[in-house]
Amino acid sequence: MKKRIISAIIILIIALPLVYFGGIPFYIMALITALIAFKEMLDLVIKDDYWARLVSYICFLFLVGTSIFQNDFNFLVDFKILSIVCLIYGSLALIKHRSQNFNIDKCFMLLGINLFLGLAFNSLIILRNMSLYYFIYIFLIAVMNDTFAHSIGTLFGKNKINEISPNKSWEGCLGGAFFGTLISVLFYLIVINQDINLFLLIFVTFFLSVIGQLGDLFFSLIKRNYQIKDFSNLIPGHGGILDRFDSVIFIALAFIFLVEFLI
Repeated sequence: MKKRIISAIIILIIALPLVYFGGIPFYIMALITALIAFKEMLDLVIKDDYWARLVSYICFLFLVGTSIFQNDFNFLVDFKILSIVCLIYGSLALIKHRSQNFNIDKCFMLLGINLFLGLAFNSLIILRNMSLYYFIYIFLIAVMNDTFAHSIGTLFGKNKINEISPNKSWEGCLGGAFFGTLISVLFYLIVINQDINLFLLIFVTFFLSVIGQLGDLFFSLIKRNYQIKDFSNLIPGHGGILDRFDSVIFIALAFIFLVEFLI
């Protein structure tokens, strides 16, 4: 627990000023974070193919890099870049069709990882470009959700959800969703817009809290499938980037469709 707290404090000291001021320093941090997350997923799928990994990193940088100058979710990813990425992976599959480390299945897996994580981190960068407070809002949902789900589940959890994540309970999930919604709604009303329809805000925030928990379960399913505890040991006591961004990724993707209701 001590190691976990120290790691969290160090991350906050580094990240908070960059998030607050935005600009180029934030973009650099966001790109580095996205690349590390991509590497963690890439290591599960393909480890020994240098060219496939290099091509994947380049394609991923193109996907995430398009968000630097965007400040809304219209045409989130340039379709020209999407078409190029698809063509590159198709060509790579043809070039390496005799390779033992690379086949058509891995080609589609790498393409899927690129699009999934590329879209997710793209949306996070655009969200910060739109508003610092919206950025804080979705992270607050995720952090409060995870914090209270863990604490309430530890104290009162008796009914387990499923075998994907045996430590998660219905009591923890409901408690996390409730307090994640309550605290995030209060933040929104105090800091962002106090004139918004309260029932709409509560509904959207609660929905995002539930989506965040689904994201947590989704990445737990990936870890269970590959029989790993954490995506990496980059952050002492926390695991890897994807272990910390699991719920945020799903919340950010869902927020793309719901942001119009909150503006």
